[in-house]
Amino acid sequence: MKQVGMAMLLFASLCCAQESGDFQPAATNVWGAEYPRVDSAGRVQLRVKAPEAAKVKVNFWSGPKLDMVKQPDGFWTVTTPPLVPGLHYYTLMIDGAEVSDLNSHAFFGGSKHASAVEVPEPGSTYYSIQDVPHGQVREVWYYSKVTGTWRHALVYAPPNYDVQTNVRYPVLYLQHGGGEDETGWTKQGHANFILDNLIAAGSCKPMILVMAYGYARRAGQPAPDLTGKPFGSPEVMRAMQEMAAAFEDDVTQVLIPYIDSNFRTIPDRDHRAMAGLSMGGMQTFQVTFNHLDMFSYIGGFSGAAGPLVLGNQKLDVKTAFNGALADPAAFAKKVHLLWVGVGTEEPERMRAGLQTLHTSLLEANIQHVFYESPGTAHEWQTWRRDLKDFAPRLF
Repeated sequence: MKQVGMAMLLFASLCCAQESGDFQPAATNVWGAEYPRVDSAGRVQLRVKAPEAAKVKVNFWSGPKLDMVKQPDGFWTVTTPPLVPGLHYYTLMIDGAEVSDLNSHAFFGGSKHASAVEVPEPGSTYYSIQDVPHGQVREVWYYSKVTGTWRHALVYAPPNYDVQTNVRYPVLYLQHGGGEDETGWTKQGHANFILDNLIAAGSCKPMILVMAYGYARRAGQPAPDLTGKPFGSPEVMRAMQEMAAAFEDDVTQVLIPYIDSNFRTIPDRDHRAMAGLSMGGMQTFQVTFNHLDMFSYIGGFSGAAGPLVLGNQKLDVKTAFNGALADPAAFAKKVHLLWVGVGTEEPERMRAGLQTLHTSLLEANIQHVFYESPGTAHEWQTWRRDLKDFAPRLF
């Protein structure tokens, strides 16, 4: 009996430890949902109703995979260890079936809609909604002669765009990563709030921000059958190259003319920038270096230069990008900013590849900025910080 009493006391202590703290509903919850909850230490509490389930687990994609504990009322609960600040995708495994948490808003990532919980970064307000003038995020549809389809983009118009009708603005084309879409930079990345806050502080110039759908297939081109083809196989690489080429043509031949015709832009290369995260960074380097007559600001957030980075190869500045880097002085006059960023906790192959790119540029005396986000991996907190550093350097 004494052992049973001690066990019950220990269980009660653990429960109290889980329930202690300053837990508050997460900012990513649907209206009225009390869970998930987050405390100031970064711990997350989850609660899901599944009274007939035999086993429930939570899978944080870049974090812990935990068994949930069934309660007498049919709810399953768990409290995580402290998570790093940022947005954490997760799904639930209920008797082996992967499902979303109905308490969370859905975010498109990993090529599917999934739940996510926001763990605030203490003291950071640069990506939060603040009491400052706000721009507007608008939806646009444009017909692409390249793809033969209607395509979707989001456009951020800076504060006072509709009031100061005689003002024209520079443009930043900002791309999402693989497995995400054009909604990512506002829903997950809070790019509109980041720009609102930077503009209000006088830290960056007012600009138009264009976030386009990053997948493209030429009109009449059938979808490739990649069943059973591993990443890196010739079939997959060829399909990726075809998609990248179609996207490049869509951006340069259709999207940019559409934006310049429908928004008050300054339609020249000195007032046009492009950046992107991961896959979007690789797309950025392809599009901009192939069209330096159209762009003068280039940013790669955890992604740049395609195979050069993934293969961890040193950059041959004499031949890379059709010889654009062969003359460092001429390149510096033409490209006002070349920016590369990476999180210190990124996957080793990616981090090493981007550091090798940085070293190659240094050795060749190519002016550029290399930024490392401390303590973050291949995740939105890295890319939020990237945008915060990149945007004030533009125009």
